Order: sequence, then structure tokens, then C-alpha cells
Amino acid sequence: MTAITNNNQKAKSDIAIVETIGAFIKHHRLEQNKSQKQLAKDAGINRSTVVDFEKGKTSKVITFIQLLRALNLLHIVGQFEIKQEISPIQLAKMELAKRKRASKKKRTKNKPKSTW
Repeated sequence: MTAITNNNQKAKSDIAIVETIGAFIKHHRLEQNKSQKQLAKDAGINRSTVVDFEKGKTSKVITFIQLLRALNLLHIVGQFEIKQEISPIQLAKMELAKRKRASKKKRTKNKPKSTW
């Protein structure tokens, strides 16, 4: 199912993807029973910007972020975070390199200073 969805996304034009994002915002705005004017106020943008965004007109990424924030959907941006992954081999090497036990402290003998 996922492969089919990914192929459909690859086949879409850039404009079709922008329209999909606009429809997403509109859907969630209506789910939250917010008017375009109210969403615009919450996002700190003009109502005409919300209208254009929902119609799929090209917009800025910052506008998308402002709309997501106003709709409490900013968690979606987490999908873009890059997470450091450690390979199993690297993890095994790190485990082997860990200390297994504490060592004794080295004793230093107080030697008398040379008179030379």
C-alpha cells in the first residue's frame, strides 16, 4: 500500500502537491471549525494569504509553518528531522570499548628531593 502511495506522489506535478497541501490546511481548518479570517489572525497573516494557500497557489514555506502552528499541527514538521543512527556494528564496537571494571589508583611514592 505504501509503495503505491509513494508512486502516486512521485507522479504528481509540483502544482498538484501544492494543491494537496492547501486542501490539507483547509480540511484541518474546517475540522477545527475556524473561519479563514480566524485562522489568518491566529497565524499572523492576511486572510487573502489563507485563501491563496488553500487554493494551492504557490506560497512560502514560512506561511505553511505559520498555518501549521495556528492549527496546532506543527508536530508534522518532525517528519523532516534528521536522526543520527548508529549501525549495529558500531554499537557492538562501542560496547566492547566500554570499561568493564575500575582500575586501582596508582600510588606515588614521595621520593626525597635530590641535593644535587
